[in-house]
Amino acid sequence: MPDARITFEGVGKRYGKLWALRNVECAFHPGEVVMLIGPNASGKTTLIKCLLGLVRPTEGRITVNGEAIGSDPAYRTAIGYMPQISQYPATLTIGQLLEMMADVRGMSNNEPDDRLVEGLGLSAQLNKRLSSLSGGTKQKVSAVLALRSRPSILVMDEPTAGLDPLSSKRVLERAAAVRDAGGTVLITSHLMEEVEALADRVAYLEEGSLRFLLPVQEILVRAGTKRLSEALPRMLESRALCNA
Repeated sequence: MPDARITFEGVGKRYGKLWALRNVECAFHPGEVVMLIGPNASGKTTLIKCLLGLVRPTEGRITVNGEAIGSDPAYRTAIGYMPQISQYPATLTIGQLLEMMADVRGMSNNEPDDRLVEGLGLSAQLNKRLSSLSGGTKQKVSAVLALRSRPSILVMDEPTAGLDPLSSKRVLERAAAVRDAGGTVLITSHLMEEVEALADRVAYLEEGSLRFLLPVQEILVRAGTKRLSEALPRMLESRALCNA
């Protein structure tokens, strides 16, 4: 497997007396999609925020492309992030937001990838103000912003929530294209049926601890089934994976 693009080395995050993450040790590689799963308050969001530099770990370190992330935010230019809930300037139009973010990311010398603008039906809505958009359309805008800069690291938090089936398909196809181009893709989702065909490995977090990080095929073999959406509940109920 290629050298790790992202590593978490003994990462912990404490809020007061509560540990949101505990001694997380893992590595994510180029050319793979990892599905992050776990119950509510399991640490998934904190893990993502630590990677994005939005939260500073209490202990341990995170590396991106072999360099520890710290006060220098330059590494973030390699990351495309699609949040589950987006907050955009209400007075801007879609087109103005895309132009502004292209300037922020310095995409003038790197032509933005606007295939999703057309694929998600946003071309005819570029003059619409963000305040007037439905939740589903805002989700489409978030997908475009995450993928437009051709990121080598793509982080997607519930990417298909609020999207119609065709839009979901197109967003996941673009995520697969990032993986196929050698990118690293991290996806959190409760809709396993939609993303299971995309995932290469699954990371399961519980109570702030990484319980397992396994290839999809190994999970299917252990569970004795051909569908990840069936295998994970079966394996989690038996706790077999947690004792592996």
